[in-house]
Parts: sequence; structure tokens; C-alpha cells
Amino acid sequence: MLPGLAYFLLFHYGAMAGNVIAFKDYVPFDGLWASQWIGLENFQRMFEDTDFWASVVNTLWIALLQLTFYFPVPLALAMLLHSLTRDSVRRFVQSVAYLPHFLSWVIVVALFQQLLGDTGLLNSALGDAGLHSVDIIGNPDAFKPLVVVQVIWKDAGWGTIIFLAALAQVDEQQYEAAAIDGAGPWRRFWHVTLPAVRPIVVLLLIMRLGDVLSVGFEQMLLQRPAVGPEAAEIIDTFVYYKGIIGGDFGFAAAAGLFKGLVGAALVYTANKIAHRLGEQGVYR
Repeated sequence: MLPGLAYFLLFHYGAMAGNVIAFKDYVPFDGLWASQWIGLENFQRMFEDTDFWASVVNTLWIALLQLTFYFPVPLALAMLLHSLTRDSVRRFVQSVAYLPHFLSWVIVVALFQQLLGDTGLLNSALGDAGLHSVDIIGNPDAFKPLVVVQVIWKDAGWGTIIFLAALAQVDEQQYEAAAIDGAGPWRRFWHVTLPAVRPIVVLLLIMRLGDVLSVGFEQMLLQRPAVGPEAAEIIDTFVYYKGIIGGDFGFAAAAGLFKGLVGAALVYTANKIAHRLGEQGVYR
């Protein structure tokens, strides 16, 4: 455990000390401690910045779409895999479903551009048929549903691992007893399968809420030039362009700290609600 513990202490908890630049007019040449202390000025500028609030709105919209359409997919896919009786077929489907997770976002975005871009496979087929081309990759209105589809294709298979582990713990005799008592597939799912995976679903949902403002930095950064910042600017890319590109490190740190505090508050609140509903949650 020591290497893993050292990693988190050094690169996660130790790095938190750098958040002090959110309260400073940070100048790299002056250093972390010699830079001028300005208090909450960076936060005041952040809350008055319309571009920041536009990035928050985009982030929340994408997070809501992912939570609604992506989150249930791994569970449904896990139940489908669990229902397969032949191990060879199950292993093959699992391998095919897991594969996209190991592809980088650069490759995934390039694949979608080859399929749906102006000169992609879809528009080539439409052109050969004498039909008008469809602008999907560069269409800001289609961008948010597109990124959700990309996430589902890339990570839904990998997300089934935890659900499959939970389903494997269910005693098959419970299904047999329910079937003998006349329970159909839906009632077996409701009274046997769902109670078995409910704690895992609640746990993953709480953790997802804590990460709700992180909706894929690389994925958005790669596609931002095609649709513009109005559609693709999220908090992470806002911090990148303000801090790394623009050199306004204190302002960018304030935005990043705001994001972290919101995530922590959501985890705490969701965990309290889970306890009131009788679930274990993330911690007691």
C-alpha cells in the first residue's frame, strides 16, 4: 500500500497547498509565498465573469445528460451480460464492450470525425446517394448529445465491472424460488436483482455527484475548436485557457477551487440523503 499512499499524499493532498494562489496575485517569478495576497478578489472577478457562468451552465447541462442517459447504461448492459448462459458468448461480448475504454480520447474523437465529419463515412454515403450532407461534428446544437454518445460508447462496457461483481453475489436459488412462486422476469428483477445492486447504485451515484462538474477535459478540449466555446466551454477548459494559456493563475485556481468545493458539498449532501433513506452511502 505504501506506493499508492505516497502517490495520494504527494500529488493529491500535498498539492492542495497550491490552492493558496486562489487568494493571491500569483506571479511565477515571485514564487508561491512571495506573491501578493489579495484575499477574495479572484473570486469576485470570477463571479462577475459571464464566460465563467457560461462554462458552468455548459458543464451542468452535459453532466445532467450524462447522469440521465449514461449512468443507467452500464447497469442495463451488466444485467444483459449476466443473463447470458454461455460463458464463451459472455466473455466475447465483455471483451468487445471493454475495448473502447482503453482507447484515448484523441482516437475516439478522430473515429467520430471519420464517421460523422464533413468528409466522413456518413456524408460520403449521403453524397453518393444524391442527398445533402449533415453537419454533426461542427453543429453546436448537436454537440451535447454527441458527447454523451461518445461517453456511452467508450466507457459503458468498463462500467459494467462493478455491477457484474454485485450480480455474481446473488444466490441463483432466489431466482428459482421466485420463478416457482410465479414471479415473471420483471418481478424477479424488482424483488431480487434490484435489491442486490441497489447499494452499489447508490454508492456510484454519490461518487458521480461529487465528480459532476468534471465532464471530460480532453474530450471537450479536442472538440472545442469545431463547435466554439459557446457550446463546448466547461469549467476545466475555462481553467485551462485562463490559467495555462492566459497566465492568470490565481483566477484559474479560484475557479478550480470553486469546482472542488461544490463537488465536496454534493457528496456530503447526497451521502446524508442516502443515510436518511436507509442506505449505507460512502461513509458513516
